[in-house]
Amino acid sequence: MEEPDSDFKFHANTLVFKLRDFFFPRRKILEEAGIKPGFKVLDYGCGSGSYIRDASEMAGPSGKVYALDINPVAIEMVNQLAFIKQLKNVETILSDYNSGLPASSMDVVLFYDTYHTLKKPELVMKELHRILKPEGILSFRDHYMNESEIMEGATRKRLFKLKKKGKKTYSFKKDES
Repeated sequence: MEEPDSDFKFHANTLVFKLRDFFFPRRKILEEAGIKPGFKVLDYGCGSGSYIRDASEMAGPSGKVYALDINPVAIEMVNQLAFIKQLKNVETILSDYNSGLPASSMDVVLFYDTYHTLKKPELVMKELHRILKPEGILSFRDHYMNESEIMEGATRKRLFKLKKKGKKTYSFKKDES
């Protein structure tokens, strides 16, 4: 089982992310994921919720955004954000590997700056493969990793294959072969 960051480290990172988000808005990154109205989206390792507001707007009232994190403080922050911003289509999940979501139910999985922290990434990748629709997109970004590490992480065990490389993200689809 993964261990969440300490409260101090989590809050320090949150402050850094708020500064980052001010200068480099998250919407540009989400546009590469191709979120459309009505989509079901999972933000796996949502942290303080940097992507939640924009993902919620992009999915619209007919869509749904699930925010999953192992850290209870992160879940509390996302719940507070959803309440303050009236994001009615956001639901949080406190978990490490198992999302509890139905198989083949997600249109897009946001997997940003999380892979490098995982102790057992193969369990997470299996879960993301399980919940992603056959035509769904795994939008992968981890600024702690280089391109070959990202490709290895996503394509190991032949769960995913590259669909396209964007300016900020890699889009993978399920490998059904």
